[in-house]
Amino acid sequence: MIPNQWYPILRTEDIKRDAPTGVRRMGEELVLWRDLRGKLVCQSARCPHKGANLSEGRLVGNSVACPYHGFRFGTDGACRLVPALGSEGRIPASLRVDTYEVREKYDLVWLWWGDKRTQLPEIELPHELAEHPRPYETITFSRPVHYTRYIESLLEFYHVTFVHRDHWANIIDYTFMYGSWKKLWTDGRERYIAANKIVNHRVDVEGTIIRNSFDQCEEGNPSNTWHFNLIYQAPCMTHVRQGLLEVTTWLVPIDEHHTQAIMRLYEYPLLKWMVPVKPLRPLVLRLSLMMEQYVQDQQDNDIMARQEPKVSERG
Repeated sequence: MIPNQWYPILRTEDIKRDAPTGVRRMGEELVLWRDLRGKLVCQSARCPHKGANLSEGRLVGNSVACPYHGFRFGTDGACRLVPALGSEGRIPASLRVDTYEVREKYDLVWLWWGDKRTQLPEIELPHELAEHPRPYETITFSRPVHYTRYIESLLEFYHVTFVHRDHWANIIDYTFMYGSWKKLWTDGRERYIAANKIVNHRVDVEGTIIRNSFDQCEEGNPSNTWHFNLIYQAPCMTHVRQGLLEVTTWLVPIDEHHTQAIMRLYEYPLLKWMVPVKPLRPLVLRLSLMMEQYVQDQQDNDIMARQEPKVSERG
């Protein structure tokens, strides 16, 4: 895990309104909750008394109460009340939980994983995303793979025509992305499977951002060529643009063996024409994301789960 970085750990919508929210990220059990002003707090979820998980407790004023013995911890992590000692009880200063810096931006909750600093860097996305004009929908799910393998799979598309060809849902991939209108898209599968060669490969580096573009084509048939633009931003963001498809995915470590994917799909340019009823468009994006989760992404993960070594060593 790369230290001293902002990691998106949840969607803002995942934070419960009137109760603590528990997650496991970066190998740690965390609890997130809002104080009385609505400010988000992130702390270690393990009560220092008996190790119970604070996310299973409740909010009491500006504190989170342990579900086991009712110990209350304030926004700074210090224990404010031990009910068994009474309101005047002397509480050791060491009875506290760690508190982590979190921010809310781009509809995500970001965790600072690194050294404590008086001033933290800004949370910034590549300009292509920070200034993206299209609406989007975002889903999140976990996979039993190391996050480096997951990032690797989304930064190279050489595997696509080999992995994503046999499920019925893959028909959508090769029919509409690779089929030719002259043959009414019936030649999609043939063109899709044949386009394996990578040409015109270019890489540009800007700080923690790597931009990568290439053409994937059929050798000897330049008319069967498809252009890809990929972006990687450390520590865990990938962005893919190919034709009408544009999707951003953050691959966040849960621990050394599991990864949380936060996947964001941008509205297709033609969707306004295809679905004139505006409230229905987010549903179309959600269904597309679910297909990605349960078909294409699952196909990738079936292979990644059996890779050795479990951690990526090189590109």
